[in-house]
Amino acid sequence: MCPDKKPEIMRHSSNILIKNKRATFDYEIIERYTAGIQLFGTEIKSIRDGKASLTDTYCTFINDEMWVKNMHIATYFFGTYNNHDVRRDRKLLLNKKELNKLARATRETGLTIVPIRMFINDKGLAKLEIGLAKGKKNYDKRQSIKEKDAKREMERHRG
Repeated sequence: MCPDKKPEIMRHSSNILIKNKRATFDYEIIERYTAGIQLFGTEIKSIRDGKASLTDTYCTFINDEMWVKNMHIATYFFGTYNNHDVRRDRKLLLNKKELNKLARATRETGLTIVPIRMFINDKGLAKLEIGLAKGKKNYDKRQSIKEKDAKREMERHRG
């Protein structure tokens, strides 16, 4: 090894990606934000095992702080008495500017905030991608299904 070169630090990018498939089907996403999640003890270990679900989750403001409700993180197998509550409310970590913008948008225009996906970043921290969203009507959902079918048909004929 050369004395003037520093050794590279190997970062392992995680392949944990938990999606909320209903979010893009039921809502039209206007803006996306990445938020940290305040987790306790064994929760991060369960997420790293891929044992989490974003089904039926939503975000809400409580005392000028954003919380994600109804997010399921399974109990950790080796957790013993230190295990966490499976569906507890978890605080989202955003800066003040983003919180104010989201609070104003949900209060005034009737938009909602939905979790889109959860992932582990390069530093090993759990992050939640949330979206400022507007609900789709039934005809919009049918249009999305038609577009998806047409795209699938094009791929099938191409390959």
